[in-house]
Amino acid sequence: MFAISHNDARLDFRLPAGQKAEIERAALAQNRSLTEFATTVLTEAARKVLAEHERQAHVTLSNRDRDRFLAMLDADPGPNRALRAAAQRYRTRVA
Repeated sequence: MFAISHNDARLDFRLPAGQKAEIERAALAQNRSLTEFATTVLTEAARKVLAEHERQAHVTLSNRDRDRFLAMLDADPGPNRALRAAAQRYRTRVA
């Protein structure tokens, strides 16, 4: 009985010869084929990227934190001491 392979997708790209040689050396160092090494490394990297993306996309605030955040956006704190000093320096130099 023959096993049915589901490896029917391809990923083709070009890269500098030096990079390819380095990747081949890394695969050899782990006793893996270039295909096995590349698919493992790319899959691991993709999973990390997607996990980080999902983590950032699902930041949820409590009702209290949401209300505080929105209140801070709506608040008008007015100019602070540094801004008032900068405005004074500007008026002194321009006027």
